[in-house]
Amino acid sequence: MSNKPRPTELKLHKQSRMLEVAFDDGKRFELPCEYLRVFSPSAEVQGHGPGQEKLQTGKKYVNIDEIRPMGNYAVNLVFDDGHESGIYSWEVLYDLGLNQEENWQDYLIKLERAGESREPAGH
Repeated sequence: MSNKPRPTELKLHKQSRMLEVAFDDGKRFELPCEYLRVFSPSAEVQGHGPGQEKLQTGKKYVNIDEIRPMGNYAVNLVFDDGHESGIYSWEVLYDLGLNQEENWQDYLIKLERAGESREPAGH
């Protein structure tokens, strides 16, 4: 038996574009779809090694179309912008929840430095 937190609830709130995740240690996170999309664990976003991350831009209104269970260890989130290669293990979701504020601030700083925006082109 591992002592890694396991989700007890996974609920998509499409209107507010939030994924609510509750874990068996009592922690509960509300993770915006945009946040999950820009921090996707996929190679498309993270690259194939340190320093190869690709800054995701224009994802402010992205939503999740589908949550596909991956065995009993992860979910594959299918986003409405066509991105569907991210496999979010329970550990990744937990880590994203725990470090949400810090991750988000880092992302906003990177966007600003790159002269990019959260707004999709044309908005």
